Amino acid sequence: MSEIKEKVVSIIVDKLGVDAADVTPEKSFTNDLGADSLDTVELIMEFEKEFNVSIPDDQTEKISTVGDAIKYIEENYKA
Repeated sequence: MSEIKEKVVSIIVDKLGVDAADVTPEKSFTNDLGADSLDTVELIMEFEKEFNVSIPDDQTEKISTVGDAIKYIEENYKA
């Protein structure tokens, strides 16, 4: 598992209180992991903080699954 994926999963587990085994790339934050709109905003903010990336509003709407978040961060993260 990549370091980015591990951190994304860790953030989701922490924020949503779900089991890490349930956090797979195809899982939807809202439909599968029980996040509401506020949870989703908080996840995006935490991703931005943890990875020092800016996720514009037009992109946040496209990040609806764990895999979407990982892909966006991998493409935009600068260590």
